[in-house]
Amino acid sequence: MFLAIILVIASGMAHAIWSILTKRSCNKSVFLWSITMVTTILLLPVLITELWWHPMTAGSYGLLLLSFTLQAIYSWLLSQTYELGDLSQIYPIMRGTSTLLIPIIGVLFLSESLSALGWFGILCMLGGFILLSRMGSRRKPANLQMHGMKPILMALCVGLCTTCYVFVDKLNLQHISPLGLLEVTNIGFVVGLTPAVLTSRKIWEEWRINKSTMMLGAILNPGSYLLFLFAMQRAPMAQISSLREIGTVFATFLGVLFLKEQQGLRRISCSIFIFCGILLIGIWG
Repeated sequence: MFLAIILVIASGMAHAIWSILTKRSCNKSVFLWSITMVTTILLLPVLITELWWHPMTAGSYGLLLLSFTLQAIYSWLLSQTYELGDLSQIYPIMRGTSTLLIPIIGVLFLSESLSALGWFGILCMLGGFILLSRMGSRRKPANLQMHGMKPILMALCVGLCTTCYVFVDKLNLQHISPLGLLEVTNIGFVVGLTPAVLTSRKIWEEWRINKSTMMLGAILNPGSYLLFLFAMQRAPMAQISSLREIGTVFATFLGVLFLKEQQGLRRISCSIFIFCGILLIGIWG
């Protein structure tokens, strides 16, 4: 269990770092496509070999296809969200949405229950989301407030997609290795971004400007999820998925520190509230 905790914390840190690299890039779709394409090419022989020597059932292939599709949707949503919002605003919402949705769905539709600490955790998360979205602000006209809500809504969609693919990938790990599954998700991620990348025609320009950060991102992007997949093999998902969201604090702090994003103290405080809510729900809820 201790090793799983270390892997999850490292996963959260790696995810936060490649996210800030993406936010600093010129073209978000091209950057995300490029850093994922490197690993996709390297791991393709691994996937082909594994599927050749260990063929699966039709249902297992169907689950892989579902994971592929969710990753394609996720990649497009992610690139658009990074274009629209500040990292310190959107990241805690993207990462916290799944932890918020899962217990609410369980209570409403699966006859499950939450402890008092679990409900308090939900209140912490909702409060953090509201403060980050500035829904209570009355200083701006309605049209500007709606424009400011767009990245928040996109971040919520990213979080919903993340919820879906984590559940599907947990099932996929029963039939395929973490490396093989990582390659399936990489292919879906790349396919989802390919139309936008080809339309932009800025692949070489992005590589010329951000070559070094792309190479670092190419390691951290798949590495962060691979660490999480290995952790899921060693511990229950309910226990480790909440701890992984410590990346919300890392990413918010990095966005304020390196990107000079505004309202730093409030956003860092909100990210801590959201992370505390995640822990309350995931561990004691």
